[in-house]
Parts: sequence; C-alpha cells; structure tokens
Amino acid sequence: MVDKIKVVISNEQKEVRIPTGLRMLVRRCCNAVLRLENFEGSAEISVSFVNNERIQELNKQYRDKDQPTDVLSFPMFENGQYNVDPETGVKLLGDVVISVEKALEQSEKYGHSFQREIGYLTVHSVLHLLGYDHVNGGIERVRMREKEEEVMSQLGLPGTFSYVLVEDEK
Repeated sequence: MVDKIKVVISNEQKEVRIPTGLRMLVRRCCNAVLRLENFEGSAEISVSFVNNERIQELNKQYRDKDQPTDVLSFPMFENGQYNVDPETGVKLLGDVVISVEKALEQSEKYGHSFQREIGYLTVHSVLHLLGYDHVNGGIERVRMREKEEEVMSQLGLPGTFSYVLVEDEK
C-alpha cells in the first residue's frame, strides 16, 4: 500500500501555457500507477515540463539521439533497490521530463486533449521508473501497454485509437 507520494513538479519552459488542473492530473497519474503496482512505502517523483530544445539536449546526452522526444525517464534504482532519503525513508523513484511542446503537437496529431497526452506520458514514464521497458518489444511491451491503458481508464482518460497509424501515415 502506498503510504505517501510526493510529486515535485517544475515548469522549466515558457512556450506552452500549463492549463489549470494539469499538475493535479500529473499527481493523480503518479498515484494511480503506484496503486496499480501495489507499491510499498512512501515515494517521491520529480516531474519537469521542458521545451523541445531542452529535451533534445537530454536525449542526445543520455540516449545519443539528437532529436526532441516526448518524454524521458530517469529511474533512481539499481539492482532492484531505490535510492532512499536517509532522513525520511522516502523512496526516490526518479525523474520524469516531459516536452510540453511535443505533447501539444502529439495531442493535435492524434486528435485528443493536451491533458490526455500529458496524462499518458506521465503514466508511461512512471512505469519506466518502476522498471518496465518496451524497447525490446515482445511481451514486455504488451504488458506495459496493458498497464498504461488500465491506469488511463481508471483516471477517466480511456485509450483511443490514437497510436495506430492510419493508412495515410504508413
């Protein structure tokens, strides 16, 4: 059972206005993922809203990909153990970095709200902080996708067919 979750949110960009309620949505997404995963104890997650330029710098630095991406996850665990704040006993799960410019672009491309896109990117990234990975495809990718959809449905942000390419885009 999740004891307490602290979500530290910082807005480090000026390109896209952050709508009222978006920070609360991000917190709800983090909580929903941890509940779904039966996370034990207290946790802290850092979420940063950045622009395309900043996320491209991070993507190049950490993934050797010189292009903007929608979200990056920086888990803070090794060998199945999280870093723990020695003063509070809180598990530091890691950092989520979201390009709000990219999220806005993708919400328009896929025909859903900006809030839904930010919610999805948050859920996706928190699953990465918990050790899920989809890069190699296969069953891991399917499992991660199922968990994303379950959380999004719980939050009233059900999946759309947005991630399926239409004939024109293939």
